[in-house]
Amino acid sequence: MKTQNVMIKGTKSGLSLQLNDRCSYEDILLELEEKLSELKGTEENQLISVRILTGNRYLTTDQQEELKKIIRLKQNLIVEDIESDVVTKQEAQAIVESQEVTSVAAIVRSGQVLEVPGDLLLVGDVNPGGTVRAGGNIFIMGALKGVAHAGYSGRNDAVIVASFMTPSQLRISDCISRAPDNYEHEEHHQMECAYIDKNHQITIDRLQVLKHLRPNITRFKGGHYYG
Repeated sequence: MKTQNVMIKGTKSGLSLQLNDRCSYEDILLELEEKLSELKGTEENQLISVRILTGNRYLTTDQQEELKKIIRLKQNLIVEDIESDVVTKQEAQAIVESQEVTSVAAIVRSGQVLEVPGDLLLVGDVNPGGTVRAGGNIFIMGALKGVAHAGYSGRNDAVIVASFMTPSQLRISDCISRAPDNYEHEEHHQMECAYIDKNHQITIDRLQVLKHLRPNITRFKGGHYYG
């Protein structure tokens, strides 16, 4: 049986094109043009969405544009997405950076913004008017009096921890919470954590609850715990 280099399937949202990732790119082009010419036409004004699935095949930007152009020649077809299982070097680097813990010893003063792609461990204070942002969690060994935004890339499981939690604003993913008016005495708010609860609201609680809420939060390996 002849191997199909392009498999076209109908879906609820349109068409999916599964490309064989073991044949040559030229073979893909030939079979794609052939199969597109065999498609039955639809009403002229009805656009059909197309998803291209490349599997383990890496397509350059030029190759992607060429495929889109061929499909566009079929006037009622429009490419919505090209999905690949291949991770580029840049994407791999971004994944590594998002999982790293960046340690900074500093005071974030008014007007300053400290941003990291992964987790942030700040040894110092965030003064009123200062801002810290992290793609992951934020751990502050000091006073948080300014703005802290954890999980800015969309991580709802991110948390904010501070030795003294008296922020002007907390943000986790797309949730925003301003400090209550009674946040005056920071000694009443020692060693606290903020997280998104089941109602998709930011909650501030004692640090001790964190090990139950986020049991996998630590990435440290090895060592022994006694006691």
